[in-house]
Amino acid sequence: MSLAPRAVLVHRTTEYEELVARHGTHGQAAFFLRSRGRDIEEIAERHRLTRRSMAEVTAAIPLTWRQTQVERADLDRFLFGPEDVIVVVGQDGLVANVAKYLTGQPVVGVDTDPGRNPGVLVRHRPDTVAGLLPAALAQGTGADELTMVEAVADDTQRLVALNEIYLGAPGHQTVRYRLGLDDDRGAVEAQASSGVLVGTGTGASGWLRSVWQERGATLPLPRPTDDRLLWFVREAWPSPATGTSLVAGELAAGTGLHLTVESERLVAFGDGMEQDAVQLTWGQTVRVGVCADRLRLL
Repeated sequence: MSLAPRAVLVHRTTEYEELVARHGTHGQAAFFLRSRGRDIEEIAERHRLTRRSMAEVTAAIPLTWRQTQVERADLDRFLFGPEDVIVVVGQDGLVANVAKYLTGQPVVGVDTDPGRNPGVLVRHRPDTVAGLLPAALAQGTGADELTMVEAVADDTQRLVALNEIYLGAPGHQTVRYRLGLDDDRGAVEAQASSGVLVGTGTGASGWLRSVWQERGATLPLPRPTDDRLLWFVREAWPSPATGTSLVAGELAAGTGLHLTVESERLVAFGDGMEQDAVQLTWGQTVRVGVCADRLRLL
């Protein structure tokens, strides 16, 4: 007997909840904010909007479906099943946070605060979820297959991200490594920098775009469904032992950037999730390129 579909509601603790948890009560949190020239009511209202959206989405789940909820901080410990439909309730970044843990399950992004969120990934309103959930299971449903980026280390550690992968020292200090490209006939360059950023077309609306714009890059930014990535070395340092000739480029599907660590420790993390990083040490190599998996976003 096949399992009934399961709706997995992904959410994150609100700013209001974090404040009350830190200060003990609403009143103490309000006093803390007033002492810094802020009003808690704006934050409390956003919290109420999020709670109402969660309630509306929960009520829209068909009675024959199973359902569960998972908080952002628990994603790395949650087991997603092939029969799941993922409903992300919150901000665009929350879709990126969950993407790395999925293997083709459909995702519905629900915007809890229209006008405040860009709505690039959380494209729907709570009152449309009832019609979207059954359609999410139908073959051929209009879903975008968004390109992802992956990093695979020589010890089989693997990291997947929707927006970007950052490789560098913990705390973003200078790190040393050797960088090369698959199609460069083995040529590598020793570098010292504050890290390497490799991003997708989805990431082109965030961190990748800011680096691209600051650098004045001529390479066109990829679209979210394009099978290509852009990469940038951040603040490469020229010295007698380190170069700056390989500082930006494009990676098509099937090609990769490889980096060999020449520091005591290097980390790779995706989409800002530093607590879920791949740890690398002296002499290890990691390859970054287009991921074969895609995020199915309705």
